[in-house]
Amino acid sequence: MADQYARSREHSEPTEISAIRWDEPPEGPVLVVLDQTRLPAEEVELVCTDAPALVEAIRSLAVRGAPLLGIAGAYGVALAAARGFDVEEAAAALAAARPTAVNLAVGVHRARTAYHAALAETGDQDKAAEAALAAARTLHRQDAEASRRMAGHGLALLEELLPGGGHRILTHCNTGALISGGQGTAFGVVLAAHRAGRLRRLWVDETRPMLQGARLTAYEAARHGMAYTLLTDDAAGSLFAAGEVDAVLVGADRIAADGSVANKVGTYPLAVLARYHHVPFVVVAPLTTVDLGTPDGASIEIEQRPGHEVTEITVPQVPVAGLGGGTPVAPLGTQAYNPAFDVTPPELVTAIVTEEGVVSPVTGEALDELCARSRRVTMG
Repeated sequence: MADQYARSREHSEPTEISAIRWDEPPEGPVLVVLDQTRLPAEEVELVCTDAPALVEAIRSLAVRGAPLLGIAGAYGVALAAARGFDVEEAAAALAAARPTAVNLAVGVHRARTAYHAALAETGDQDKAAEAALAAARTLHRQDAEASRRMAGHGLALLEELLPGGGHRILTHCNTGALISGGQGTAFGVVLAAHRAGRLRRLWVDETRPMLQGARLTAYEAARHGMAYTLLTDDAAGSLFAAGEVDAVLVGADRIAADGSVANKVGTYPLAVLARYHHVPFVVVAPLTTVDLGTPDGASIEIEQRPGHEVTEITVPQVPVAGLGGGTPVAPLGTQAYNPAFDVTPPELVTAIVTEEGVVSPVTGEALDELCARSRRVTMG
């Protein structure tokens, strides 16, 4: 089950966003997550005491973003183990909660593997639970470090592609500290540019239908004092036509072996616009998002979301009455097409920035070599 409580925070100075944390109150271990569906109106934390509560938090998008989902999946397995629940059942439910984001399954697998290895070695349930928690905490730390390194590689790439600074960057969805153990993926690069005095303007796509850009990216940009402007998704074309975009930076939920990128729906049209207008289109994602077992973009399972997310609008703290809990904006019975993601082919991607370096041009061979090099470094 999940309980919730509000917290207050001064916004006069940017503080670290804690999107997820492990806690051990007297009544037993819990996983505490920031409910992102309530932002920016209020900061409310959900306290998950079991895997089903975390699964619901993931499906409702209270917890979201590929790297953070991996961390959450690992902690979810550790939570089931620590509280004596069925670890296999919890792992299966967590891994299936959002099928497109490969990080979720990766995180679940890491904690589950650590749990079973310790159980086989010691036969001690408590030690196995401790091993699962240690695996989750390690993944959390690794993601924070990956964020830092991606920011460095991404800023260097921007300086190479756009010498002189004054970058005007367009981004889509939300890719900051709310989706990561650190400062994020694409937003982490933007933040590095901002801190280096190289950011002129951040263009924030609203990101229909769940408004992650309007609610979350704008929230993070404001916290850091960035110069940013919000736009509806369909206004991006006019920005490109006016020559107001120097680069597009986005994240990824899964990168296939050929370099195809699944990201929040609306990303692919931006890639097409960027190519037509000769603007760099850069994907920033940790290597945990690369899935060499998925051969190409057509093989990526695309999550289909409920239609009411399109036919209704939900605003935090506003009373609602629609079928999905929102205010209806379409006639009753209207069918809606609502894929959560679309796929951008590698030929439209200028570069993929990872914690281990940059892949450009984007090819399956280059991506495989980067992953292999990373494995050799890790094993060494």
